[in-house]
Amino acid sequence: MAKIAVEKPFDDIKEVLEAKGHQVDLVNSDQELKGYDVGVVRVQNDGDTGLYDFPIVSVEGASIEEVVAQVERYIELSK
Repeated sequence: MAKIAVEKPFDDIKEVLEAKGHQVDLVNSDQELKGYDVGVVRVQNDGDTGLYDFPIVSVEGASIEEVVAQVERYIELSK
């Protein structure tokens, strides 16, 4: 089971990931992203790429299904 951080207000993404069996926490900002397997954020700035030691998925311009699929690809690659 992967531990995933989802930035507020994306409760809908959190619910889909939980339904797939993942442990998901809602966080207030990307500043709280520590100790997770994958992070889901509103937008990833170019300067943020080196801040995390795990993959980050940006919600910007993507559907819920696309975000969930990308999260699951990262989880599969980390096995």
